[in-house]
Amino acid sequence: MPPKPPGNTLRDRQVASIEKILTLNHERQAHASELSIAPPILNEEGEPIWKVLVFDNLGRDIISSVLRVQDLRNFGVTIHLNINSPRHPIPDVPVIYLVEPTSENIRLISSDLQRSLYQTAYVNFLSSIPRSLLEEFAAQTAQNNTSDKIAQVYDQYLNFIVSEPELFSLGFKDVYYTLNSVQTKEDIIESCVDRIVGGLFSLVVTLGQIPIIRCPKDNAAALIAQKLDRKLRDHILNSRDNNLFSKYNTPSSTGHSNLSSRPVLILLDRNIDLIPMLSHSWTYQSLVHDVLDMRLNRITVETIEDIPGGGQKISKKAYDLNSNDSFWAKNAGVPFPQVAEDIDIELTKYREDADSITRKTGAASLEDLQNDVGASAQHLKAAITQLPELRDRKANLDMHMNIATALLKGIKDRGLDTFYQTEENITKQNKAQLLEIISDPERKNANDKMRLFIIWYLSVENDPPKSDMSEYEAALKQAGCDLAPLVYIRKVREVTRMTMITTTQTSQQAMATTSTGGDLFKGFSSLVSNRLASTTLVPSTLDNLISNVKNFLPANRDLTVTKIVESLMDPTSSSSSALQKTENYLYFDPRSPRGTVPPGSGLAGLGPDGRPIHGGPSFGQRRQGFTEAVVVMVGGGCMEEYGNLQEWARKKAQGNTGGVGGIVGGQAAGLRRRVVYGATEMLSPERFLNGEVKRLGEDV
Repeated sequence: MPPKPPGNTLRDRQVASIEKILTLNHERQAHASELSIAPPILNEEGEPIWKVLVFDNLGRDIISSVLRVQDLRNFGVTIHLNINSPRHPIPDVPVIYLVEPTSENIRLISSDLQRSLYQTAYVNFLSSIPRSLLEEFAAQTAQNNTSDKIAQVYDQYLNFIVSEPELFSLGFKDVYYTLNSVQTKEDIIESCVDRIVGGLFSLVVTLGQIPIIRCPKDNAAALIAQKLDRKLRDHILNSRDNNLFSKYNTPSSTGHSNLSSRPVLILLDRNIDLIPMLSHSWTYQSLVHDVLDMRLNRITVETIEDIPGGGQKISKKAYDLNSNDSFWAKNAGVPFPQVAEDIDIELTKYREDADSITRKTGAASLEDLQNDVGASAQHLKAAITQLPELRDRKANLDMHMNIATALLKGIKDRGLDTFYQTEENITKQNKAQLLEIISDPERKNANDKMRLFIIWYLSVENDPPKSDMSEYEAALKQAGCDLAPLVYIRKVREVTRMTMITTTQTSQQAMATTSTGGDLFKGFSSLVSNRLASTTLVPSTLDNLISNVKNFLPANRDLTVTKIVESLMDPTSSSSSALQKTENYLYFDPRSPRGTVPPGSGLAGLGPDGRPIHGGPSFGQRRQGFTEAVVVMVGGGCMEEYGNLQEWARKKAQGNTGGVGGIVGGQAAGLRRRVVYGATEMLSPERFLNGEVKRLGEDV
């Protein structure tokens, strides 16, 4: 894939916005990629302006996903604190607040001002503060006579979390349950929808482009689309030329006529396809989310350590993934066997570079080099210059080695390779095979068995006979499975079956999914004898993990969401079945005059809020192509869909529709497509199954 223009990804844009906040909302010419080396701004005397950063829980999550502590220090932030924690006065230093606009946060800020905790306050709200709360803030400030301590008050439109270059989450919990439970009251649903609309409005502001909005009819996504269209439209009309998008004076962000250069915002209900939320994937990032404890780009790995004198103890170690991790950027979306081989390749390259330096200086190792004064000055200077970069490479490879080892253990303990292989050919499984898997005592994880059965149940064409379902349920219960999720899945099966777009697997693809099992991770095996000196892996343990685990190459198949995106972005290349599914999707253009109906479309009827939806697209609008898309899953998203969409975009950019799984190599030969994927919340399979789906089953 060709390199993207600097600052073009969603993460780049959010980092640039945070950078501006940290420089007290001063405009800077430096690009977001220079974040780690940017100096703090200076005062009138030419001295650095050091400051305190205070955030709430959402502000903490937003910052910690894209910045490190060192990045904050580079911008003069000496201390960062949670607004809800006890804080001591630092009266000669300004404070930056990055918080949600809530009554509680306003009360806490007003209390800080009254107690003169800080010199001056730069207040940044993560979303637009309602007029009532702004008046409340003004009243408290006037009452306490603290207006002189407030330097700035800004709406920043940053209330979403970015964890990958083109991946975001609104951070809203239990949305799927709220929108699908029969027990949810209307006012709670309306409040949930309004929060989602507010988060998406902030996302659109950060991207700097007003999109065309597409969504299916008659579900929560349609209501959200209708309200977002109205919010964007009202902002444009009320702000005229001084709106939040006027600074992006480019053809892609302005101009009604040039529709193809604007992005398409695709809002989808989670029920269009539940299978990716539960499936056992084989890519690096999906396995990390499934097997390990990962939150906000921090991975927690459990390790077993020997205790002196005998015995063992379980300890936890946390690893942070950041934007500078080139290994993760390259391998996150590739099949796990390839990750193991790439670790071996990178390790060999590291050892060669380290040996080259030590040979030139005559030192025995890099550690000796740091204390060696006998080497030639020229070689020593060059070596010491390269030492920090080599140390970083070593630490990064060590981290991924330990993560991969923890994944291998999870694969072996839970038999994830066999679950994955079974799901790749799920519709071919008969009753006896399913019962054998469910009853297998070697597969001890009940959640994996329930996930597999639900995937089969959602994939088969016809409902199983009642007698068969009774046998399946009895076997699942005997295996320790909670049947509550299945109760709900049986209720929504028909809805999901109608919206899913299946892919027929070719015989060539089927063969590709089961390549030789005896040589799994042959590159990984070599690490047993060539591992980093600091790696605390026991060779025999690693050998045991690798043995008997099968090797697979994933089949080259697009998920339902990917087929929908293709039909809306590139209709000329899309399948007829996908086009048929999206033919009647609603169409909103917030830049069009209010109330206009596209020619020949007619009204699409009343929206879920009772107001007319002017969203019926003309034939030309239905076949309009786009180069950029933002896909939002209302009710939860998963790494499986994100990876599948990014893989589709890579293939489109390379003009290559062949290949099987992984990242297709070669130079770009086609039109570059950019896809941003996001959801109300990113969920692991276990959290989705035992959280919201289980609760919905209990309600039924």
